[in-house]
Amino acid sequence: MSDDAPSRVKWLILPVLIFGALSLLFAVQLLRGPSSTLPSTMIGKPAPEFTLPPLDNIARDGVALPGLSKADLVGPVTLVNIFASWCAPCREEHPKLLELSKDTRIRLVGINYKDEPDNARRFLNALGNPYAAIGTDKAGRAAIEWGVYGVPETFVIGRNGHIFYKHVGPITGDALKGALGEAITKAALEN
Repeated sequence: MSDDAPSRVKWLILPVLIFGALSLLFAVQLLRGPSSTLPSTMIGKPAPEFTLPPLDNIARDGVALPGLSKADLVGPVTLVNIFASWCAPCREEHPKLLELSKDTRIRLVGINYKDEPDNARRFLNALGNPYAAIGTDKAGRAAIEWGVYGVPETFVIGRNGHIFYKHVGPITGDALKGALGEAITKAALEN
């Protein structure tokens, strides 16, 4: 055996150890489950500047829906839901959005993210339209300004237009009984 043998063994073991450490890290993250409480540096700050055109040919209660801009987020407590027709978790949360659309404490609006307008219309026509306004973000630029990691994400916006809370992932009954529901209630109680 040459003097290089221990050196070669060390260089062969190193990648295996790195792979093992990364696998362990990924396994721990998977076992923790999805996190809907990712920190956001935007909490407490004004919603970003944005102006998005409407999703054409979509109505609610017979009235064509407008687009969406930052100016629309001042006044009532607003939930901004980032969604797409191609997003499976968006379909999963849709019944909860329909329930939320009946909550008189809030106004529910949507940002349609990187979607084809025809697909978005089919999605909403099939499942129901919970939104009071929908802005289309075909290029995804507005979502970047919001700090979106992926869809769906929902932001609770206080009456002053500041971001009160960020929920990552689909809205579930547990989320509405937990931190998201608490954030809606707190925001609704603020003057």
